[in-house]
Amino acid sequence: MAAGCCGSKKQKLNNSISSISTYNGLSSSLNGSLNGMVALPEMCFFCFDVLYCHLHNLDPPKTPSFSNDAYPLFVTWNIGKDKRLRGCIGTFNAMNLQTGLREYAITSAFKDSRFNPITKEEFSKLSVSVSILRHFEDGNDYLDWEVGIHGIRIEFINEKGNKRTATYLPEVATEQGWDHIQTIDSLLRKGGYKSAISHDLRRSIKLTRYQSEKITMSYHDYMNHCNNQRC
Repeated sequence: MAAGCCGSKKQKLNNSISSISTYNGLSSSLNGSLNGMVALPEMCFFCFDVLYCHLHNLDPPKTPSFSNDAYPLFVTWNIGKDKRLRGCIGTFNAMNLQTGLREYAITSAFKDSRFNPITKEEFSKLSVSVSILRHFEDGNDYLDWEVGIHGIRIEFINEKGNKRTATYLPEVATEQGWDHIQTIDSLLRKGGYKSAISHDLRRSIKLTRYQSEKITMSYHDYMNHCNNQRC
């Protein structure tokens, strides 16, 4: 099941989630160090390969060498020096990484309903982030999570009595400067709740928190990789 990671075109997904690490001279945003990490730069390069082949009607890239274990994942495309959001879609269902990244590199580039499909002309202005979701836990209530550490997924009943869900990746609240309640209220709006938001409504929310390993690479990083690999 696909899900969007953020709420509007104006929201940016930059590298502010946690510490900045370096991999072969490339700056990337990670929840920790590269040691023992699932998310790797090669996953971002693979997403670029997939998108390039799709844009130019070429055969898909060869099977990558990184792990094919199954995880929930998101792929995010940003564009320009200010890294404006260009597409972000993922899944909370665990998918084999090679298949999942191949699928969501395309889905997030072409099927995010908030944006027009990415074009050939935009390719050289892009950066891509891969988020691997881990450590899912049920929250005791709508406040049982840490800003900047946890992504959250909420489930609630809307005005018509229908169950709705919405999610933000861990970096969104920090980047928007939101506290717990602002984040929850924004998620309720994202999920389609239009009436006044009450304390009782917030208390009725079922919240799941999770953590994310996120790594980001730019087109410049990708070209350096290609030149090193002679691709």
